Parts: sequence; structure tokens; C-alpha cells
Amino acid sequence: MLIKLTSYFNKQTHPAPLAVFRIGFGLMMLASIIRFWSYGWIEKLYLEPQFHFSYYGFEWVKPIGNYTYLLFVICGLSALFVALGLKYRIAIITFFISFTYIEFMDKTTYLNHYYFISILSFLMCFLPANAYFSLDAIIRKKQYHQIPKWTINSIKLLLGIVYVYAGLAKINSDWLCKAMPLKIWLPSKYDLPFLGENVMQQEWFHMAMSWSGMLYDLTIPFFMLYKRTRGFAFALIVFFHVFTRVLFPIGMFPYVMIVATLIFFDAAVHERILNGFRKLCNVLKLKASTIEISNYKFQNQKIILPILGLFFTIQLLLPFRYLLYPNELFWTEEGYRFSWRVMLMEKAGYTEFKVVDAVSGHSFSVNNSDFLTPFQEKQMSTQPDFILEYAKYLEQHFAAQGHKNIEIYVDSFVALNGRSSERYIDPKVDLLKQTESFKPKNWILPFKDDIKGL
Repeated sequence: MLIKLTSYFNKQTHPAPLAVFRIGFGLMMLASIIRFWSYGWIEKLYLEPQFHFSYYGFEWVKPIGNYTYLLFVICGLSALFVALGLKYRIAIITFFISFTYIEFMDKTTYLNHYYFISILSFLMCFLPANAYFSLDAIIRKKQYHQIPKWTINSIKLLLGIVYVYAGLAKINSDWLCKAMPLKIWLPSKYDLPFLGENVMQQEWFHMAMSWSGMLYDLTIPFFMLYKRTRGFAFALIVFFHVFTRVLFPIGMFPYVMIVATLIFFDAAVHERILNGFRKLCNVLKLKASTIEISNYKFQNQKIILPILGLFFTIQLLLPFRYLLYPNELFWTEEGYRFSWRVMLMEKAGYTEFKVVDAVSGHSFSVNNSDFLTPFQEKQMSTQPDFILEYAKYLEQHFAAQGHKNIEIYVDSFVALNGRSSERYIDPKVDLLKQTESFKPKNWILPFKDDIKGL
């Protein structure tokens, strides 16, 4: 076994797929940063709110006022440097830190694909993505035509985990038996040409979309691994992601996944892509001096491999942490994030906070719009860790105004995937006596239905 592993990690391959991946990743990230800025989301999401929801253990990560714009500039420039392969190691580490800091500034903006970009950029910190067709190669006058094969396969593995785990998450009774929440979302697309008025309203189409989405996620990485099915599978990837982009406002993610899955193709395909960039360089009259050709060898592979082994172990186990919690995952969302559960829920909530003087018994209700943006209030109303954190913030705010002996109770109702609205939080529990932790939140009321599945 050890001999086979040693043999595998010593295998070499052409670096063109990794070079194309680096260029595509860098350009897509640069476009994402520019898009985010141009839509005014930096100000709307990070500067306008007076309160920001934090990840447990990362409460110190906050927007930094107008310097938040500088953080996005650094992130965008580092993405450009990654694409160019210029000072690559510094650039990708800078991108990983800056992007992850942006992601952690406010939990309200959590998306699975932001998490994907963070862990992918972390992985890329350890890969020789500048070994071939990069400005670094021109500067050092050395280009590597062979790199360890595992460096490319590690990206394939991460993409496979994302797809397969997303497929496993869809094996549940709401998604497969009730076509929820697609049955809620698709009929609203009545204005879609050709399909909107008729097909989008049909239950058979909702069911077909649910089942095909599950089967697609579970099988597409394996079809991409085999040359005979790769072309068809990639065409399916393009169709699937473009179609979902038309249906749902999911930003750059579909295009990121289309570009990322190119890495499954052979080096010859990537050489043809790089030839397009070479022609562009010729048009711009950019010519490199003579470059020495050699094989790439890791200086610290014995250190890097255990780190990446731990990284992938975490990626394989983390999505299953929900098994440590006794209640329905979709209801409590304990263990829901960072588990590739993509678009599986439609939740609507109403949450009213009551501040009580424990001594006098006097109380008053809180107008959430005085403290939260509409987007923050919507997110807070259906997620228990948001509700608890907001209650703690209200305590600090009203204590600073001179209120004493504060207790905070909540009147909360949530509707999940088309079900009737049910009381969500125990109204008799003083939230200020609760603390955030990884332990189950016993102040969330039980779910009155059963969702079967993984």
C-alpha cells in the first residue's frame, strides 16, 4: 500500500491543465470582485448596516469602514496576479486571506460558493500553478513541463466532493417526493420565454427538475473522469449551469463551475486554450526570452501532503456533523452551513423581540428595522444563531441607554418548504441566559413533521 502511494505521488504530468485553471480562476475572481463593487454591494452589505452577524469564534472579523473598499482592491489585484502567474505564491495567499476575511465579515452573506472559493484558494496555495505559462516563469527564465500529477487531481477531488455531496443532500423526501422548494420557485418564472407560462407551472416538470438535479450532481464528476463520456458530460455541465443561472439569481457561480470543470480534460485540450493566449500575446507583441525547461520538484512535499490530507479529511467529514444534533436539520440548521446543501430550503419567518425589565415587569417590543436592514432581518428571522446573536446585541444597546435587569424573549414563527407557519423559538426562554456554542439549542421548538433522507 505504501509503495503504491509513493509511486502515485511521484507520477508526473503536463502542467497545462493547472495553468489554464489558474488563469480561469484568477479572471473569474477578478470579474466577481468588479461585479460586486459595481452593484454597490460593498456599501449596502458592509457599510450601511449598523450591526453585523458574526461566525462563532470569528466575532473579531468585522468590516473596517471605508477601508473595506481597500480590502476589495487588494482581493481583486491579487486575483489578477494569480491569473497572470505573477508572484503567484504571495498572490494566492493574499487572495485566500482577503477573500475569506470578506466572507467572514457578515454571516448574512453566506453562500456555498463563497465557501467553495475560500477552500479552493486555500488548496491552490500549495499547488505549483505558476510552473507553466506564467509571468513567474518568464521572470525566472525557467518553465516546468512536468509537475506532480496529484496537484491536478487534488482539484478534481475537491470538485468531486462538492458535486457528490450536493447530490447526496438532495436525497431527501422534500426534494424527491414533494419537489420542494422548486415547486415554490419555478411557477414564479412565468415570464420566461417558451417555458414560463406552461412548463414552469407543471408539477411533472418540478419533479423532473428535482430528480435530474440529484442524479446530475451524483454522476457528473465520474462522467468527467472518463474520456469517452467527458465531452457529453461537459456539454451537460454548460447546459445545467446556464439554465440554473437563467432561473435563479446565483451570480458568477455557474460560470466559475463551468471554467473549473475544464481541468478534467487532457493536457492537449488545455494546450489549445493556451495557444489562444499565445496568439493574443503575439498580437500585443509580447515575447518572452529563451526559457529553460525542466521538471518541477516539490521542496516540502512531505510537509504539504499531510496538510492536504487533513484538509480533505475535514472536507469529507464536516458535512456530516449534522448527525451530532438530535433535531431536524432543515428546521434548526445546526450543521447546515459548509455542507454543500444547495438551494434545498425555502424558509419564511416572523420574529418579534420583547425586552422585559425583570424587576418591574415592564416590557416593550423592538422594531427590528431600527437596527437591521431588510435583508438582515429576513435572514435573522429563520436562523436560530442569528436570533441569539441579535438578542445579545439588543441587550448591549438597551443597557447602554440605561435599561437595567434586562430579559429578552422572542415571538418567532417559521414556515419551511411550503408548510404552515409554526412557532419556532420557545417564547418562555430568556435568550440572554443562552450562550452560543456547538451544543444543540434546546430552546428551538421541535419540528412537527418528518423529512426523511441524508
